[in-house]
Amino acid sequence: MKHRLLVSLCVMLDLGVLHALPAGAQDFPPKKTITMVVGFAPGGAADFAARLIARKLADNLGQTVVVDNKAGAGGNIAHQVVANGPLDGSMILFGSVGPLSIAQHLMKLPYDPVKDLAPLTMGVNFPNLLVVHAGLKVKTLAEFVAVAKKNPGKLDFASTGTGSASHLAGELFNDVAGIDTLHIPYKGGSLVLQDLLAGRVAAYYSTPATAGPHIESGKLVALASTGLSRPAFLPNVPTIAESGYPGFNALNWYAFVAPGKLPRPLLERWHAELVKVLTSEDVKEALNKQGLTPAPGSRDELARYIVSESDKWGRIIRERKITAE
Repeated sequence: MKHRLLVSLCVMLDLGVLHALPAGAQDFPPKKTITMVVGFAPGGAADFAARLIARKLADNLGQTVVVDNKAGAGGNIAHQVVANGPLDGSMILFGSVGPLSIAQHLMKLPYDPVKDLAPLTMGVNFPNLLVVHAGLKVKTLAEFVAVAKKNPGKLDFASTGTGSASHLAGELFNDVAGIDTLHIPYKGGSLVLQDLLAGRVAAYYSTPATAGPHIESGKLVALASTGLSRPAFLPNVPTIAESGYPGFNALNWYAFVAPGKLPRPLLERWHAELVKVLTSEDVKEALNKQGLTPAPGSRDELARYIVSESDKWGRIIRERKITAE
């Protein structure tokens, strides 16, 4: 009898059935307000997507879902909050590439992105656009590379900060193109745009939504997209991959994660609900209009992707000797 009980317990533990669960942890949705934490200030792509998804979740679950913007430290503050969050399913995070796959290569973090945060599903992704000030008189990526090779270390590109997606896209292109462009970090996209439009910096790996209006006005020239496919609303802008650098891929992405010790049944429920929202036609249409591509997948797929991105960006950070500001 004791032997059968021990075997049963081992099986249940292996299946993730037994956990030290807080009271009510198996309730879904939780019987209290659900918090979706976002690591960036209101108004940007992450905030837009989070609020859109939160509204749909609230409708589907019949429960209040609030977005909590905990900006700062490149999103790391928000990730730490959720890593230490409640284990009743009432808090999830709209996480991002920086804290999940990049920051650990630049600094010591107070949380482990793999152990302390549990993957739920990929949320959305989108490429950057390499844009230049019109006064540079560069119209193609090949011309940009030619100017860079004639002026090593002098042609500059701006980013939203050391280790940001816009920075590492530039460093990856430096690596594959064999050029040396000078990185100039800023503390936000609005400051970059101000100096780029004034011609004080030459180039920027910008989000499509930020650069779009200025491309249309002719003040900026879009040379290439950093993704594997052309942006739907800028079909004439080629990718870096198709412009002579096969396989080049540097995406911004936001993924849903939860506290690492959240019981597996709740992880699975959250996965199902988020995929349901991300595959709904109204949400997909609204995201696509903002240049955001919903990309839901399995929990295992997200876990593997986070690791693969960490490996890729870790190599670039080491080889190009990038250090935190």
